[in-house]
Amino acid sequence: MGNAAFLAFYITICCIAFVISKIVISVLLYWRWKRKHSVFHDSVSGGKMVMFRCPAMQDLTSDIFLKKTLRLTNKDIIGSGGYGTVYRLTINESTVFAVKRLNRGTSDRDRGFERELEAMGDIKHRNILTLHGYYTASQFNLLIFDLMPNGSLDTLLHGRSNEKKHLDWASRYKIAVGAARGISYLHHDCIPHIIHRDIKSSNILLDKNMEARVSDFGLATLMEPDKTHVSTFVAGTFGYLAPEYFDTGRATAKGDVYSFGVVLLELLTGKRPMDEEFIEEGTKLITWVKAVVDDKKQEDVIDHSLGSCPLEEVNSVFNIAMMCLEPDPSKRPTMIEVLKMLEQIKPNKIELDS
Repeated sequence: MGNAAFLAFYITICCIAFVISKIVISVLLYWRWKRKHSVFHDSVSGGKMVMFRCPAMQDLTSDIFLKKTLRLTNKDIIGSGGYGTVYRLTINESTVFAVKRLNRGTSDRDRGFERELEAMGDIKHRNILTLHGYYTASQFNLLIFDLMPNGSLDTLLHGRSNEKKHLDWASRYKIAVGAARGISYLHHDCIPHIIHRDIKSSNILLDKNMEARVSDFGLATLMEPDKTHVSTFVAGTFGYLAPEYFDTGRATAKGDVYSFGVVLLELLTGKRPMDEEFIEEGTKLITWVKAVVDDKKQEDVIDHSLGSCPLEEVNSVFNIAMMCLEPDPSKRPTMIEVLKMLEQIKPNKIELDS
């Protein structure tokens, strides 16, 4: 066999091997996807139900979820907000989920929307609300989550008297650390990194053990690892938004840090960021607290319902909150730095809980 013929034979073998390897990889990826997902197409509504496989869902099928979710009524509503309505979904006596029906946007059903949901489905962290699946149709989208029996931090702090729950200092500290741990995971450990863009007390949910779960990625933006911001329209919740957001329209991780600083002030003072008394006085929570911290009179603004609490620890959290609320984003710590500072306040306690 001549050199030219041998070279042609060698190239042909390499090409065949390359094609076969691609086919094998594609098959393996497909079966991996199949193991992680259960998909059911509804011929009546034209929608698609996708469930992420996990131990909590092993005995449940997509068609069961579809039938149950499509029968939800106003009697099942447990909450609502700017981005949708939340329902209680009861599968059986021992299995209950929360279903969020999303208000339709202009591009909700595109592939980018589903890619974001699948990225969320891969997130497994004790301080992040788990997404178990989703349903897409031309009229609406549904997201299926764990049901959090203790509701939101906002309800516990500011809700009606029958909804409020006494939160002692240990509980508030645990919630602060848990929420910081969840946001830090989104910012630093997820690939691509995730900017939440709507950190607030109503998006911090509490499980049966009062462990914080960061929720509601309705405004979340997936970031490529080498990007520092995402240009977008101004969105979020007034009172929590970083000042630079209004000027630049850029959602950044440091904007989330600012919003978390506001949540820390809520935990410390028991006040909403846009409390009526602040509006009447022409001020806001951040300005009010900053003035007393500068005068070293933090005890004057501590939530009265806290009762006796370790002032040294409380003051340390006030100082961390002030760092998060620096007007200049470059001077704010990252969320991983915030988490480390919070954990250092009660290092032995954190070690036992982790």
